[in-house]
Amino acid sequence: MSEMEKISGTGVYVQGNDIDTDRIIPARFLKCVTFDELGPSLFHDVRFDEQGNTKSHILDNPNYKGAQILISDANFGCGSSREHAPQAIQKFGLKAVVAGSFAEIFHGNCTTLGIPCVTMEKSDREKLARLTLDDPSADIIIDIKALKLVCANNIFDIQMKASAREAFLANSYDPLDTLLVAAADVAQTAKRLGY
Repeated sequence: MSEMEKISGTGVYVQGNDIDTDRIIPARFLKCVTFDELGPSLFHDVRFDEQGNTKSHILDNPNYKGAQILISDANFGCGSSREHAPQAIQKFGLKAVVAGSFAEIFHGNCTTLGIPCVTMEKSDREKLARLTLDDPSADIIIDIKALKLVCANNIFDIQMKASAREAFLANSYDPLDTLLVAAADVAQTAKRLGY
């Protein structure tokens, strides 16, 4: 695992307030064997009809193929606490989420997976969305250290939960990785405790 100061890539704007985890990944997909299977089902019910045909969702627009930064609106990731929602986002190929606000558990699950969740003021976010709609190939740079987002020669202020920002900058956002790195210390402690 490496420290994360900057993330870059093109963006895609998925419009809507209160996009819940069931919309991000419908419950019927939760019985997958591995999380890798979730990526193609991201936003399934708003992307596809009952026959599996596209509904012309922006994620299926060829202009946004390979986008790595998801832009949305307020209260993103609300609803149930399913970890599958950020897993689906990650397995689809998205590396970061920009929104007006985030549900707390969704935010925490994203952080553990290495997906920064940053917030922007509504007017700035609307401008960013327009920039990506006008030019889907526009690069976005999220600078976690400076708390800035750059797109098409525009610099925006972003906010990030202090503990998450610190975890990304200190390379400690994945508790499992932290545990594995300290495997020798864990083994010594277990031995000392008599396990």
